[in-house]
Amino acid sequence: MSNPQGPAIRTDIPHSARIWNYWMGGKDNYEVDRVIGESSLKIDPDIATMAVQSRQFLVRAVRYLASEAGSRQFLDIGTGLPTMQNTHEVAQGVAPDSKIVYVDNDPLVLTHARALLTNTTDEGVTNYIDSDFHNPEQIISDARNVLNFTQPITVMFMGVLGHARTYDDMLRIVRTVMDAVPSGSHLVLWDGTTDSQAYVTLCEEYAKTGGVPYYPRTQDEIHAVFDGFEFVDPGFVPITEWRPEPTQVGVRRPISAYGGVARKP
Repeated sequence: MSNPQGPAIRTDIPHSARIWNYWMGGKDNYEVDRVIGESSLKIDPDIATMAVQSRQFLVRAVRYLASEAGSRQFLDIGTGLPTMQNTHEVAQGVAPDSKIVYVDNDPLVLTHARALLTNTTDEGVTNYIDSDFHNPEQIISDARNVLNFTQPITVMFMGVLGHARTYDDMLRIVRTVMDAVPSGSHLVLWDGTTDSQAYVTLCEEYAKTGGVPYYPRTQDEIHAVFDGFEFVDPGFVPITEWRPEPTQVGVRRPISAYGGVARKP
């Protein structure tokens, strides 16, 4: 673990977690994030929809895993800033004894994690790790202090893998973590795709701001991350199409963000 004080929070450089928070209507962001957030919306108006729908996908996936799949351990890598219906709240709402470990390396995220990512039940465990997902071995080592790696673990990469510097790096990160968890574990991930030129342009412009670049991948590249795992119905789909709530049927429309839930055999 790093220095408990952590690195200084930079308010002069935009940060994807804080911009995402802004798009979702949150207050945990700075002027530089709001400026970039607004200019990004002009490039790709769908990005705010993607932000909101990605949280809805997380809620549905975690609820399914905790209720129907019986998952009691969750490793949420690249968690971002706490908002409404975080992983531990959804999981512990279904199964009070759920254990959740969040992973992030942004100082603002960690500051909020200390305050907000706390147990919602007496039986459960909620913890966080200060680590960069480019070092998955360290994440596994730290997570072993909380999670039982002889029992199934749900591993989550929710709209963060574009921060992997190369596609091979992205595969390495996911494979390293999934190799460490036992049969019966699940992989949950989604990401924006290159189907949308507006989204690609947005990512290119963001890289010019000094923020950590985000590299959009093709549908096929994201689908390939699931190779070797067994998809849960409905498989690899736009996140709006993954087990939508009946009340959402009338408002859904495809967006260039794909993902799924898959089981490790």
